[in-house]
Order: sequence, then structure tokens, then C-alpha cells
Amino acid sequence: MASGLRERVTTALPLAALVIVILFWLPPVAAVCAVMVVVAAGAWEWAGFAGLTSQGGRFAYATAVMACVGLAWLLAAPAARVLLWCSAGWWLAAAAWVILAPSAGGRMATAVAGFLVLVPAAVGLGRIAELAPNGQLLLLFLFVLIAAADVGAYFGGRSFGRRKLAPRVSPNKTWEGFWSGIGAAVVAAMAGAWLLGTPPLPWTAVCVLVALSSVVGDLAESMFKRKAGLKDSSGLLPGHGGVLDRLDSLSAAAPMFLLGLTVIGVPD
Repeated sequence: MASGLRERVTTALPLAALVIVILFWLPPVAAVCAVMVVVAAGAWEWAGFAGLTSQGGRFAYATAVMACVGLAWLLAAPAARVLLWCSAGWWLAAAAWVILAPSAGGRMATAVAGFLVLVPAAVGLGRIAELAPNGQLLLLFLFVLIAAADVGAYFGGRSFGRRKLAPRVSPNKTWEGFWSGIGAAVVAAMAGAWLLGTPPLPWTAVCVLVALSSVVGDLAESMFKRKAGLKDSSGLLPGHGGVLDRLDSLSAAAPMFLLGLTVIGVPD
């Protein structure tokens, strides 16, 4: 096993064990609290993307993001669904930004984008954990779905990658890796439909859209890191980078997954 992959696995295994403990040995409120801690750490890192290098500046930015998260959390259900639809619109705009003009936008645009990324992500992840009766299981499935897409893309790209997916943003990603990741997500979705007893066709459609969103989230974070001249969002997680380097795909996937669940009526 290559040293880089070994380091990633060594970090990932205890993190996965911690996630299992939080989701299945603790009440849902523990998962919500864990989500908020992770998003707060992500906001601290995002402040660096926006050029805020002092601790005071980063703290102020992270505090503002979490205040917006708190406000969004208190919204009634209809207003929360509006937030999810707005998030979907943002990620469509982000996809266009990545494809058409990845070098456009300065520090202020990056700072605003952090709110658009992190606030819906926090609400999405937290609300999924609270869904009755299987919210924690659904959240675990989301993690598995995104991991399957990431692993499929990684090995598919290494084995077959030829055509660059977004060379101006992430030169190592390829179309072959992209399609391998989507294929792995479809397999995970079909397994999830069987295990959870959900309608397979709408469920798989939602999962594919979520996997597509996760790719946009990954590329968008790469774009903002490149603007800031950073390789990783931080060095907190050996082999993975920072919190945002693990949250990038989920930041887009979580609100899309929650929105998809509400549309198809899972859970009912």
C-alpha cells in the first residue's frame, strides 16, 4: 500500500469508528452537536480561503457563520425547505462558476460563498440525523454513499483516467474517474434501497443527484483553495488535509440528500 494511501486509511479508520459510536450509541442530539463542531471548524478554515489570517478574523468569521446556522436551524419546516431549494440553486451556480470562470471572484465573493456552502450543510446534516425513525441510519448511508463515490472515482481515475474533468481547478480528476464514482454510487444506492426498504427508482435517482452534487462540492472547494494558494484547507487530519477537505463533498451532498428525501417522502 502506498504511503499516502496508508496514511489516509490510518486516519479514516478511527474517524469512522467515532462516527459509528456517535450515530448508534448516543442520542441524535449528540450527532447534531458533532455536526455543529465540524462545521464551526470548517468555517474557521474557510476564513483562510477569504484571506482572514489572524485568529481574531477567523473567529469572527466562524462566529458569523454559526450565528446564521443557528438562525436557519430555528426556521419552521416550510422555510427550511426554501433554504434547501436555495442551496440547490447555489450549487448549480457553483458548477457554472467552476466550469466557466474558476479564476473570477475575489476575497469577498469567497467569504460570501462560505456562508452559502456551510449553512445549508450544517442544517442538512443535522436535520437528517433527527429524522424519525431512521435518521441516524440515513446519515450513515449518506456517508457511505459519498465514500463509495470517492473511492470509485479514485480507483477508476488511477486505472483508466485519461481525459481531464476540470483541469483549471483540479488537474488530477478525470472523466473516467467521474463515471466510475457515479457507478459506485449507483451500486451503493441499490444496496441502500434494499436494506432500508425504500422505493428503488426514486431512491436511486436521488442518490445519483446527490453523488453529482458531491462532485461539484469537491471541485468548488478545490477552486477556492487554488484561489487562496493552498494545497489543503489545514493539516488537522493527516493524509486528508483539513476539515473542509473531508466536508467538501458532503457540504453539497447533505442539503441535496435531505431535499431529495422530502420530495420522495423518505422517511414517511
